[in-house]
Amino acid sequence: MPAIVEALRGVLPADVLVTDTDVIASYAHDEAEWAPFGTPAAVVRPTTSEQVQQVVLACLEHDVAVVPRGAGTGLSGGANALDGCVVVSLEKMNRIVEINATERLAVVQPGVVNDHLRAAAGEQGLWYPPDPASAPWSTIGGNCATNAGGLCCVKYGVTRDYVLALEVVTGTGELVRVGRRTAKGVVGYDLVGLMVGSEGTLGIITEITVKLRAARAPETTVVGFFPDVVSAGNAVQGVADAGIAPSALELVDQVCLKAVDDWKNMGLLDMCSEHLDGKSEGRGGAAVLLGRIDDPGAVGEQEATRMVDVFTSAGASFAARSTSEEEAETFFAARRLAYPALERLGDTLTEDVCVPKAEVPGMLSRIEEIAAKHDTVIANIAHAGDGNLHPLLITEPGDDAARERAQAAFAEIIDAALAVGGTVTGEHGVGLLKMPGLEQEQTGVVIDMQRAIKRALDPKGIFNPGKVFSA
Repeated sequence: MPAIVEALRGVLPADVLVTDTDVIASYAHDEAEWAPFGTPAAVVRPTTSEQVQQVVLACLEHDVAVVPRGAGTGLSGGANALDGCVVVSLEKMNRIVEINATERLAVVQPGVVNDHLRAAAGEQGLWYPPDPASAPWSTIGGNCATNAGGLCCVKYGVTRDYVLALEVVTGTGELVRVGRRTAKGVVGYDLVGLMVGSEGTLGIITEITVKLRAARAPETTVVGFFPDVVSAGNAVQGVADAGIAPSALELVDQVCLKAVDDWKNMGLLDMCSEHLDGKSEGRGGAAVLLGRIDDPGAVGEQEATRMVDVFTSAGASFAARSTSEEEAETFFAARRLAYPALERLGDTLTEDVCVPKAEVPGMLSRIEEIAAKHDTVIANIAHAGDGNLHPLLITEPGDDAARERAQAAFAEIIDAALAVGGTVTGEHGVGLLKMPGLEQEQTGVVIDMQRAIKRALDPKGIFNPGKVFSA
């Protein structure tokens, strides 16, 4: 039995420490395809901040790596285990500590599921905007670790924009609080902003204070059907050029719609066929653009009408405000189901590049060219309104040649995004899969600055080593 396991047995309740090898294996990796992972010495499922602190102190004493983990829905390998490490799964720290309607904030433990917080806030007429497609399953702690985005972020921003304060176990085993509960505060460095998006490399987050907004009026949905993804991309640029501020602007291509339809039998392809009249061009076939406007009253009505006009001018075969909330929700549900639906087709490697909005049409065209060049099926979903594209590369399980082609296409998509002033990850994080891309995107001096921060806050290097930056 490893010494670290014996040490943890001495400081943790028996039901918190997991040593069963079959259970441990289920915590060894996240959802990132082909990202390497090892076998942990143990998994810990703490219920208090003090237990997390005890784990870190024991790992410091025994020079053992610590890999924090939320729900394991990540797509970059950031939660993947190392051989002999201790995985700290925060799933049982799932209490909503406080919702304060006066101050418009919530205090939650890291294991709270995103949608559960949104529902609890909604009961008090409040709203938590960050909404990754994994919101029904992903946790606030994991969202903080990767600075997750989502459908509403085109207008309302990402997780970092909503985190006011954190409780954190540091690389020296201290339990500290950073940030504030007030609406304003500029004391010292922004340690909260630094921790959010650090992917478990600087500390373990044990409590999160987030700001909330007032609940919104019902949104108006605009649906556009396009013969190909590039014309849908032209509509995205057109919306930006027109100064329209959508509360969501999502792209879903025909490959994704068919995968969801085959799985859930939602009638999506019938709707597409009806509106496209058989027109479909490009490798990925047709595409649907889903826009939403949440401005109230006459302003919202006017903006929705303008969006319809933009869609039509960009080449939509059909564009209209949805008269059926059920139909609108069906398409947005399909957007959220796209990734698990595509996983049913084979191994799915997910991209997360983000490009300037004016570059969206050209980038979508380039992705189609890369798919053809490498003979790889690439489906497209996107938070199109803010340029965050998620090409999904699909291969047959066990087909090594197809895997190599997909990995080459993956790298080429990154190159293409950087060439037009984009970034290698908009919301999934660097983890393991995007480490080469980070080194392409940032200069050596900037990377060294971040490594210096890592050394200062994690002097023994135990927090998620080998992630984000190479050693």
